[in-house]
Amino acid sequence: MIGAAAAFILAQGKWVLSLLKMGKFGGVLLSMLLSIGAYALLFPWGFSVGFVLLILIHELGHVIAAKQRGLPVSAPVFIPFVGAMINMKRHPRDAVTEAYVAIGGPVLGTVGALIVFGLGIYFDHTSVGKLFYSLALSGFLINLFNLLPIHPLDGGRIATAVSRWLWLVGLVGGLVLIIYHFNPILLIIWVMFAYDLYKKFVKQRKHGEQRLINASFLIPAEPLIEQGYLIPGEEHKRDLPFVTYSDLDGQQYVRVVWDSLSFQGTIPLMQQGIIRRTHVTRLERIQKEDGLHLMIHCQVDYEPFENDKYYEVPSAARWKFGIAYFALAGFLFYMMSLVHKVGNI
Repeated sequence: MIGAAAAFILAQGKWVLSLLKMGKFGGVLLSMLLSIGAYALLFPWGFSVGFVLLILIHELGHVIAAKQRGLPVSAPVFIPFVGAMINMKRHPRDAVTEAYVAIGGPVLGTVGALIVFGLGIYFDHTSVGKLFYSLALSGFLINLFNLLPIHPLDGGRIATAVSRWLWLVGLVGGLVLIIYHFNPILLIIWVMFAYDLYKKFVKQRKHGEQRLINASFLIPAEPLIEQGYLIPGEEHKRDLPFVTYSDLDGQQYVRVVWDSLSFQGTIPLMQQGIIRRTHVTRLERIQKEDGLHLMIHCQVDYEPFENDKYYEVPSAARWKFGIAYFALAGFLFYMMSLVHKVGNI
């Protein structure tokens, strides 16, 4: 079904090319259209458009909250039958920031669902009103679902500033929910969450978790050849000396150096880490109009630095997020019951 929706959108070649020329916003619109087309295979078009817009409002809540805390994020990307996601280009430096960004989605998403519910009341006893009631119910449901204390759902991230014991509640409660009301998406999320907890509290504490990040640099080769530099073959591999540093915002960088090619490159890390090795994995010769270029593919092997103070949350902030979390969950549950009652759904 997803393939059919994708085929329909890709058949509109001119529209797709126009969207891609719009950069990241074009990519957002394209993924939104793909999701709308996929949902439209199961639901009416009006509901599909409204449902995707409600997801967009939820994701914009995360974007706004991240911007307020100075965290760079990508534009939302929609995944049919899964939802949408934003990519944080730098991890939060503390649990309070993580929870603030996480709760921004359900808060704005709830506001969006309330507006739709108001439209349902305005158009009550009409087919349009029924549509708005159905959308409002779906909006409240997806925001309540996201409050489950399970990573990578919003509730699991809010729990970092409330109490990590909520993760245990989510682990057990999620399994019970899967057993009594099987949902393949929830099962995938629960398995990811369980494995993440295993890595965080078992595997990583025993052995230390090794991660890697790749980066590529394109440099002109002609000036190097003219100066007598020897250009290595494409399968050439070597370790590179490096310097690592962080800016005032906590963003860590790794600067690699290849003296024999007079090359320096800077690689940003997504999180603070202890650098174990920087090395060249592959070279690629690329012929362009202005001459031969060399693509240097580098890899940084590092171990994430676990900041012991990450989960140190002031009591006032812990109470604030706790009250907001449970109040929002209760309000969403109440609104779902109200929509059922008022809209006769």
